Amino acid sequence: MSERSTQERLADLERRVAELERGPAPSMPVSEAEGARAEDLWVLKGLEEAVPDGVGAVVYAGRLDGDDGPLGWQYGLTVDQVDGLDWSALSGTLDALGHPVRLAILKAVCSGVSTVAELKEREGFGTTGQIYHHVNLLASAGWLTTRRRGHYVVPADRRVPLLVILTAAKGVL
Repeated sequence: MSERSTQERLADLERRVAELERGPAPSMPVSEAEGARAEDLWVLKGLEEAVPDGVGAVVYAGRLDGDDGPLGWQYGLTVDQVDGLDWSALSGTLDALGHPVRLAILKAVCSGVSTVAELKEREGFGTTGQIYHHVNLLASAGWLTTRRRGHYVVPADRRVPLLVILTAAKGVL
């Protein structure tokens, strides 16, 4: 083995040990009840300033790099507005996310795969017919759209909501 190869391996090992010593990235405290510092709850503080006392509200926001540059998204409703929704009418949108293959398809599309043929090349998506079935369900629920014939994307206005749903499903670390 060459000296350079040994040096590269040692540098990689040192980097990995340093990462382990730092430990996992800290997760942000999720509530005042858990003793979070005010500076860690900046989104909550902004919501409290925007919504009158006595009115509950839910908001989500995100910022990420999209194909067309940075994408920022913010949406919120009061608790009364959420209570006034027909929750059962939202089941189709949520149901489309309730299958492991459909979630894997969304993840693949978010990472640059855009056609059924590309999905078919990957393991675990099933037959072409099964892939089209899942893609059509995702498209009818608004999670996928066509950029051009046969090329799918997650619409910009659905990227942050999708990530929020996945984050909420993961829960607190």
